[in-house]
Amino acid sequence: MSQTGNNRPLENGTADLWTPASWRNKPVRQIPAYPDVERLAAVEGRLRRYPPLVFAGEARRLKASLAEVAAGRAFVLQGGDCAESYDDFTANVIRDTFRVLLQMAVVLTFGSSVPVVKMGRMAGQYAKPRSAEMETVGDETLPSYRGDIINGPAFTPESRIPDPARMETGYFQSAGTLNLLRAFATGGYADLHSVHRWNLGFVERSPLGARYQDLAARIDETLNFMRACGMTAETAPQIRETEFYTSHEALLLPYEEALARVDSTTGDTYACSAHFVWIGDRTRQLDGAHVEFMRGIKNPIGLKVGPSTEPEDLLRLIETLNPTNEAGRLTLISRMGVEKLESKFPRLLRAVKESGANVVWLCDPMHGNTISTSHGRKTRRFDAILGEVRGFFEAHAAEGTWPGGIHVEMTGQDVTECVGGAHRLTEADLGRRYESFCDPRLNAEQSLELAFLVAEELKARRLPSAAAVAAE
Repeated sequence: MSQTGNNRPLENGTADLWTPASWRNKPVRQIPAYPDVERLAAVEGRLRRYPPLVFAGEARRLKASLAEVAAGRAFVLQGGDCAESYDDFTANVIRDTFRVLLQMAVVLTFGSSVPVVKMGRMAGQYAKPRSAEMETVGDETLPSYRGDIINGPAFTPESRIPDPARMETGYFQSAGTLNLLRAFATGGYADLHSVHRWNLGFVERSPLGARYQDLAARIDETLNFMRACGMTAETAPQIRETEFYTSHEALLLPYEEALARVDSTTGDTYACSAHFVWIGDRTRQLDGAHVEFMRGIKNPIGLKVGPSTEPEDLLRLIETLNPTNEAGRLTLISRMGVEKLESKFPRLLRAVKESGANVVWLCDPMHGNTISTSHGRKTRRFDAILGEVRGFFEAHAAEGTWPGGIHVEMTGQDVTECVGGAHRLTEADLGRRYESFCDPRLNAEQSLELAFLVAEELKARRLPSAAAVAAE
């Protein structure tokens, strides 16, 4: 794969030539001002020479899987850290998050009766958009923490200076994380029988274990039937292995541009920092730098859709980002908040449906449901998260469209950052293990509980069949 950009118009015939660097001519938001531009340029130059983290063929396979989701024949599970920490770059942290995502995927597969496309917010989710440029603690005001790939979380003047060398650290840690994830996905760790045994342990521990026992028993029966038919991990690779893709918000455009590569087989440019990248709700301006960069890469991409999104603006963004209406190319990630979803989401869903746009819809029930405790600590209520997911399904059922999946911030660790769930965590529990420097995450138990509850929703609701969605 080559590093040279393709200077050519897009398929819709626009006169605006696109290159991996053309975003630099557009208004840009959420990117720091590096004090040493020469050092920044040197880091970018080294990144351009490094091997790609992912390959074009992998991104095309993911796009094909997402096309199945768009047709109502698959479901997406996307999850991981709000912002990965360089200090948490350990095999145990990576393994535990991967394990919980596998557990959730097995439950969702049986609940939806369709394949589950698995994407981790891993191996690159190091940057975070912020609502304020500055942060004040006591009498001191400093630049906001923007994720480990930009500056440090410690509240000191030195830590908060944007440092381009952090991009190289992010690259090498992403490479190490990807190496381990690929080993887990294909080396036997993802064996369905093992994953199911982990789920049985959760069912036994959960206060709502009896509620989940039926689904767990159905999974057990199916695995026993497969074994009786001679389908074992030794004879059927799909039992032993799984496909797992990485994703992150493409916020730090100097890093994304430096890792853009031209695929030697097609001549198309891919963002080779991850299989799937998305535009955040704060950087989705039609004339902005992030939309400009993302319109030219050939990866499957996402677009966060918040409560301030107007239908006409969303349709223009869809046309810009997916001018050929390619299935699997564009995923819309709704993040409304449970209180605004009913008044905001259905009209967007209806407008997209009536336009004929070929998109995948995911529900992000996390970002619109962040609240602050009486002590100023950010948290999320499990009931609000589940309420937004249910409202998302209800809206799709009303329109006869397919609810393509969920997008959650979670960790495999036993943190106490979100309140509620089967173990009824309260604000008083948050201090036990509140470890996030950014947004609160579901812990391992809450994540799996959400998967069981979503599986129940998928089973209970009379959603359109895959054949009906495809025919429509």
